[in-house]
Amino acid sequence: MTITYEWRGDVDNSALNELHAEGFGHPVGRTDWEGRLRRHSLGWVCARDGQGRLVGFVNVAWDGGAHAFVLDTVVARAARSNGVGAALIGAAAEGSRDAGCAWLHVDFEEHLRPFYFDACGFRETAAGLIAL
Repeated sequence: MTITYEWRGDVDNSALNELHAEGFGHPVGRTDWEGRLRRHSLGWVCARDGQGRLVGFVNVAWDGGAHAFVLDTVVARAARSNGVGAALIGAAAEGSRDAGCAWLHVDFEEHLRPFYFDACGFRETAAGLIAL
C-alpha cells in the first residue's frame, strides 16, 4: 500500500468526519475541520492512499511558541498495522520542528502507550490533567 503524507494538506470535512468517526467510534459528525484547523493549529498531517483517499490524520496544536501538541491521531482500519500512525507522528514532529517548536507533547489512553513510546519515540514525563 503506497501512502503519501502531507503537512497542512487539503482537508475535506466529510472525509475527515468519516475517518474520525471510524477511528474514535462515534457517529459521523459535521465538524468544520478546515475552519478549526486554520484557526487553532500549527499544522496537521493527512495520509492518503494511492487513490487519494484519506487514511490517516493527526492535528498539531501549539502555544504560539516552543510547544506543539498532538491531537486526534487516527488511521483507517484498512491501513492500520502498516506504520501509518508512526509516519503521521514523524511528519508532525518534522513540521513542528521546521516551524521552530522545541517540544512535541502528547497525552493518550493507557492502551496507546506502546504506540507513542515504542513506535513514535516519545519519552515519559510527569504531567497533570484535569477532566473538564
